Amino acid sequence: MRIVTQSPTDPDFVQNPYRFYAAAREQGAISYWKDYGMPAAFSHSAVHMLLRDRRFGREIPAELASPGPAHLAPWLEVEAHSMLELEPPRHTRLRRLVLRAFTSRAISALEAEISAQCHQLIDAFPEGDFNLIAAYCNQVPVVTICRLLGVPEDMGPSLVDWSHKMVAMYQSSRTTETEHIAAQAATEFTGFLEGYIEQRRCDPRDDLITRLIQAEEEGDKLSTKELISTCILILNAGHEATVHSLGNGVKQMLQQGWHPDWLAPSGIEGLVEEILRFDPPVQVFTRYVYEEAEIFGHTFQRGDQVALMLAAANRDPKALDDPEDFDPTRPPKVNKSFGGGLHFCVGAPLARLEMQIALPILFERCPDLKLAAAPEYANTYHFHGLTRLQVRR
Repeated sequence: MRIVTQSPTDPDFVQNPYRFYAAAREQGAISYWKDYGMPAAFSHSAVHMLLRDRRFGREIPAELASPGPAHLAPWLEVEAHSMLELEPPRHTRLRRLVLRAFTSRAISALEAEISAQCHQLIDAFPEGDFNLIAAYCNQVPVVTICRLLGVPEDMGPSLVDWSHKMVAMYQSSRTTETEHIAAQAATEFTGFLEGYIEQRRCDPRDDLITRLIQAEEEGDKLSTKELISTCILILNAGHEATVHSLGNGVKQMLQQGWHPDWLAPSGIEGLVEEILRFDPPVQVFTRYVYEEAEIFGHTFQRGDQVALMLAAANRDPKALDDPEDFDPTRPPKVNKSFGGGLHFCVGAPLARLEMQIALPILFERCPDLKLAAAPEYANTYHFHGLTRLQVRR
């Protein structure tokens, strides 16, 4: 297997990982990424296959599982009941129950509230140059998720703070200090949700937490620990990904020179899909190997790990014409940004809805929006999102 080398914390890579992906993809469908310490699938065909091959999955093989360090126990407890980290039959049961609560009707019902929130945020934009990530992109999803869950909106700053600290565990820049901070955030987040879930048991409302409590199939319900992990997953995954998607999309539109047709009802779905394909918020997912498997000339053994390079797959010239071009008018074809197979993102419809609402309102209200400084991506790989998008109206 060919070896590729690239530090995921190198400043040039942080700002633009796509040059490395292109070079690695030319080496072959799968190469050993030395800095990541595992084989990585860079081609669309390899990523597509691995997302669906049941010989590969998220849950660590039982014989390799360990309790983990004591200082991480609160964070690990949340992970232990997260359907993102589980495989059938536990994953099947959890996902089925969650989908009974996380319905298309519940998501569609948020449309008017998302629209109103976008207008309120734009009304509050400051004069002069400002960071659109903080003023808009960061705010839309957290308020949306607060309203979806039924959590008071004044808890938004705390929820975002806990989310940032917990998802930092997935970043290449993770340190021991990161672990202690994540464990404390998990403790505080869990404590808040325990109390709030108990309130909803006694006082049901028309919100997702109540529906998750009430979700039942053949007498089976989510346990309190599963409820907590599911709520945390919805916030962490839904907030982080949507913030980055909005920011990356606005950046690309401003750099490209956006066209009004992109934001029209007939064009907005294509725009959102192209944003997600071109510069996805999550660049890579990993999988464990459950049985010996030969894929694209490489033999995997049980217990191995492999990185699925979603962002590299999205720009594979063997799967898409002119993949390095940002073209919202192209028919949706290649987009692995929400994963695939049984782990396809439950929150994808909500993320798409938020973008389909937030982008047209932003550019309708601020048609002269322009960059005021060079955009800066954060050193948060495997996430890829902006820490600063300085703009002026």
